[in-house]
Amino acid sequence: MGAWCGSVVQAEEGSWDPVYNVPPQPFVAATDRLIQALEFVGRPLSAEDIKAIEAAKNNPNARDGMVAIQKVLDPHCLALVHINAESRVSAKEGPVEKSLMEQGWRSFLIKVHNEAGITPRLVVESSQALPVYQKGKGARQKPQQEQELVSEAEARQRFLDISDFDSQPLKPQLSGLLVEYRVVHLFSRDTGKREATFAFHVGQGTQDLGFRGEVPILFDCEPAVQVLLGIHDDDGTPTTAALTIRDTRGRVVPNPARRLAPDFFFHSQIYRADGEYVSLPPGKYTAQVGRGPEYLVQTHEFTVPAGVKEHRQTFELTRWIHPKERRWYSGDHHVHAAGCAHYDSPTEGVGPEDMMRHILGEDLNVGCVLSWGPCWYTQKQFFEGRTNALSRDNYLMRYDVEVSGFPSSHAGHLCLLRLSEDDYPGTTQIEEWPSWTLPVLQWGQEQGGVVGYSHSGWGLALPDIMPNGSRQFHGRPWGGAPEGWQGRPADKLPDYAMPRFDGIGANEFIVTGPLGKCDFISAVDTPAIWELNIWYHLLNCDVRTRISGETDFPCIYGDKVGLGRIYVELDENEELDYDRWVKGLKDGRSYCGDGLSHVFDFRLENKNGTATKLGTRNDAGDVSQVNLASGEEMRVKFSAAALLEETPTDETRRIRGLRLDDKPFWHIERCRIGDSRDVPVEVIVNGEVAHRLPMAADGSLMEFDVPIKIEKSSWVAVRILPSVHTNPIWVNVDNQPVYASDKSAEWCRKAVDVCWNAKQGNFRQPERASAKAAYDAAAEYYDAILESLRK
Repeated sequence: MGAWCGSVVQAEEGSWDPVYNVPPQPFVAATDRLIQALEFVGRPLSAEDIKAIEAAKNNPNARDGMVAIQKVLDPHCLALVHINAESRVSAKEGPVEKSLMEQGWRSFLIKVHNEAGITPRLVVESSQALPVYQKGKGARQKPQQEQELVSEAEARQRFLDISDFDSQPLKPQLSGLLVEYRVVHLFSRDTGKREATFAFHVGQGTQDLGFRGEVPILFDCEPAVQVLLGIHDDDGTPTTAALTIRDTRGRVVPNPARRLAPDFFFHSQIYRADGEYVSLPPGKYTAQVGRGPEYLVQTHEFTVPAGVKEHRQTFELTRWIHPKERRWYSGDHHVHAAGCAHYDSPTEGVGPEDMMRHILGEDLNVGCVLSWGPCWYTQKQFFEGRTNALSRDNYLMRYDVEVSGFPSSHAGHLCLLRLSEDDYPGTTQIEEWPSWTLPVLQWGQEQGGVVGYSHSGWGLALPDIMPNGSRQFHGRPWGGAPEGWQGRPADKLPDYAMPRFDGIGANEFIVTGPLGKCDFISAVDTPAIWELNIWYHLLNCDVRTRISGETDFPCIYGDKVGLGRIYVELDENEELDYDRWVKGLKDGRSYCGDGLSHVFDFRLENKNGTATKLGTRNDAGDVSQVNLASGEEMRVKFSAAALLEETPTDETRRIRGLRLDDKPFWHIERCRIGDSRDVPVEVIVNGEVAHRLPMAADGSLMEFDVPIKIEKSSWVAVRILPSVHTNPIWVNVDNQPVYASDKSAEWCRKAVDVCWNAKQGNFRQPERASAKAAYDAAAEYYDAILESLRK
């Protein structure tokens, strides 16, 4: 029991009797701000309430006027919070109707009787508003066995979300007035009767004894409207799309904080197929609808009417380009269903049906879901050694392996595709796998797999160019320079500065490449110059490893699957299946990029009109190789298209203004020439630009026919940097190898030693001799090239 501070009438602590002797002027000012805040959040007071408040403000008896304002506002209160003179907080349920809306927000008032006159934040908490998901700590291999995380039963109870309104015109902290009102927003995930217990405090240890700072409240949660979605591709067929839906206040719905799979809490978008539903409260909405980079993102405004159980809303998608019609099939061979942004509970990652939904929603023809260290022992149950049964025509999903969080990870993470077995021979635990990459790559190849390095640029950072011309590392291994740094990122290829080989990208490629143990290295998910530099140098040493595109979802990029892509061409009479597609990846019948620019049908044509197409075999069985005599002229032919905003926007200028080692690493906007809509299309010979041609990035397809003269054995590719890059076609002149550059050979030879010094300390002692032998063999390969070039 206690008296209200300054009150004439004694009142029971936590009662709903009005508080007297409230200072009129600040209370009226606070009430005016409260009225503005309620209008702003879309829950304005009624005209009758406003009229009553105005009358109370004009009451000549100020004491009675302040009481009258409270009598208007109190019926809207969810709770009365009392802070006594000792700053102890107690609470009591308010008189407002306890009604919530499924998948929607409702706003309520909290009355604060502040006898202490203190000015901290008022904190509103509820066990029913705790997170519905949780990530483990450390390696996360067996998170639910090793740590106490939220259970599925607990997640079901956590139906509520709480948001304080503490921005203008209100203040974040209490004002110190004897009485004031705060605004709280409540969200319900569920329908029906739901009870939540609210706890109020103003700092640690301020809750009153005997749980008097807690209030259990029973809500009636009204059902939302079931919005039946019609989602049609640009040919009218039903499809799946990404939808980012926002209410009039800009809040994303459904609420990400209450999402579990198939919707990901770290996304704004959801993925829905034609004929599926989304639950939305009545009201006005804006939806951004798209389906991967080959589609235009469209904005729709729509209204969900009140008083109905179901409402239909239709969206028609529009493509700007359709590679599959030209037999080019997109893929992302590096997506995860666990680890990084994914939760470890209530389930250890998400399931195949969830990943398939995202693959369909981003129009990925092939999605490779890689199990890796986090949740390895749970996720590996989905490995089958074949395409997953959820696959459908032109949309395939397969589970394979990324060797990440394993003993060899320090030397480079590995992407192992088309495996028939996912446990390294003789092992039962991750810790028993090899401590360097070559044995793992070799094992993958021996079982018919296609293998390579993930996120290749990590550990291969190039030093910045300083104002005085010197080269210095900025010290941030994942890109982005410190504030005030004066260096300019490396932007030319090839670059002869030496990386430190101190990361988890294609570091040991310098060894495994010349030994034939690496089929591809991955690009698009790390800085382009870092990725391409080592590749260019090894291509100049006749190492014919291909390049591919990936996202590393949701680790490097959590935005969506397929942000980094590879496009593989199949023959006219071939249906898409995984084996054909991954063979095209291995053969380099492909290009990779961000999906916002494309290079189709790259080929070299001799003077007789005979063409050698990318990734196809010549009469001798060589892949992507044309044989000719020295000095013969050839023609480089291909089609290309790209899409830029018609004129620069604030967002496109932001992207262009970023360092090349800031995300997004690959993006067509980085290619824009000045303020035009043109981008440079470049023909590359041995890493150098042989021709640079402007192209309008308006979505239209442009044909290219470029003459080149090849004097010595070379490799030729096409790029729009950093947005798209083809694999090479090799030109064999007089049956000589492609030893294009002694400087590249010198770089590679030195790099072997740098890599050994960086990695050998993490090799297990029993493996060190075999590793040293492989490094020595790679060094001998480059030494032989140098000797040949110096003759």
